[in-house]
Amino acid sequence: MLRIAVVGSGPSGVYTAQSLVEQSAADEIRVDVLDRLPCPYGLVRYGVAPDHEKIKSLQNNLRAVLEDGRIRFIGHVEVGPLGVPSDVLRRLYHAVVYCVGAKSDRHLGIPGEELPGSFSATEFVSWYSAHPDSDPGAFVLGARSAVVIGAGNVAVDVARMLARGADELLPTDVPQSALGALAVSQVREVHMAARRGPSQARFTTKELRELGSLPGADVTVAVDELARDPDFVDPAALPGPVRRNVAVLRGWVGQPVRPGARRLNLRFYLRPVEILEREGRVGAVRFERTAPDGSGAVLGTGTYEDIEAHLVLRAVGYLGVPPQGLPFDPVTGTVPHAAGRVLRAGKPSPGEYVAGWIKRGPTGVIGSNRSCAKETVTSLLADAPLLAGRPAAAEPLDALRELGLRPVTWRGWLAIERAEAELGRSLGRRSVKIPDWDGLLAAGLDGS
Repeated sequence: MLRIAVVGSGPSGVYTAQSLVEQSAADEIRVDVLDRLPCPYGLVRYGVAPDHEKIKSLQNNLRAVLEDGRIRFIGHVEVGPLGVPSDVLRRLYHAVVYCVGAKSDRHLGIPGEELPGSFSATEFVSWYSAHPDSDPGAFVLGARSAVVIGAGNVAVDVARMLARGADELLPTDVPQSALGALAVSQVREVHMAARRGPSQARFTTKELRELGSLPGADVTVAVDELARDPDFVDPAALPGPVRRNVAVLRGWVGQPVRPGARRLNLRFYLRPVEILEREGRVGAVRFERTAPDGSGAVLGTGTYEDIEAHLVLRAVGYLGVPPQGLPFDPVTGTVPHAAGRVLRAGKPSPGEYVAGWIKRGPTGVIGSNRSCAKETVTSLLADAPLLAGRPAAAEPLDALRELGLRPVTWRGWLAIERAEAELGRSLGRRSVKIPDWDGLLAAGLDGS
């Protein structure tokens, strides 16, 4: 029987575990899904906005996989110097599949980016998603104006959360600390700025439409900016999804702004060149006006505009970080591989595999992880005769505990769920996420 460790319990890790048990005979394989956090589901729990109930319901599908008798969730196990070193992990299992995602984010590389009040969208998402690494008090929203840099779904998510009223989030699992900060938020204007035109934006039509249905916010678009995009002027040849985006934007042209409503300004052809300091923190963002060059890119025009901002969130893409003990390509942010087999000096490394964003980069949607996982698992099972000859621990969970680790099992995770449901009841709300390590471990380790 092969013992396989899958590092990471987000969609790519869970789909990898599912593919492993589905493609092998019933008694041939056992899979341990390890995670640094005591909670499973990765970005589905800590990256999907709390008001997106339909996407968050994907947790139910992932849950069904983790409840398979051949698969075991083991949380609160970090792979690396502070937990179990990767070389030790390889001795505990016949094979290890790294599904660790892209944990960091891309920077703008402009002056002022490190000023107080300038954050990555990832940090903001972690805050309102109750990630235990996030500081619950990090976002005291005394800002009046916020700028979100980017034109993808993450940018839309954070702009929408800034423009939502706290009462609209009461039915969600947003942590109480974030709900309280949003309740007293003074943000009245949110600017979402993209360096290219509307036909190059990467948000989906569903996400875009949601901006127009916020009860307390109105969307504005600049007609002259839209008109710079030749595809916006004549969208007939555009692919269907982009054409639908254009139609939504056209519907907002000239729309009146209600007195007292927050304003969500969608801006295009603006490239950030500097974050300006005011009284020791972010005060404005300086943009250079760009223009399409005829080939899908943009050129600077030498014309500049400053937009007042007391909070700046960059949403310009995720970036992989080097997994401990593995080769890494810093340009792509991925681990070199061949069909999921980790490559060392150009040759497959026995027993080491990758799947998900750390394999292919931060591309695709959640469902893209299925085919990615299947390719890696096909490679792993083809290597099964070789892997079976490698040593492995009789019971890896015992070995992890002997290393001084305190794993949180599935039983512990269920205890965390119960504690979050109880927290919600005590606050007169539905289940509310526990936002800190101490609270999660108090519930999870007792349950384990």
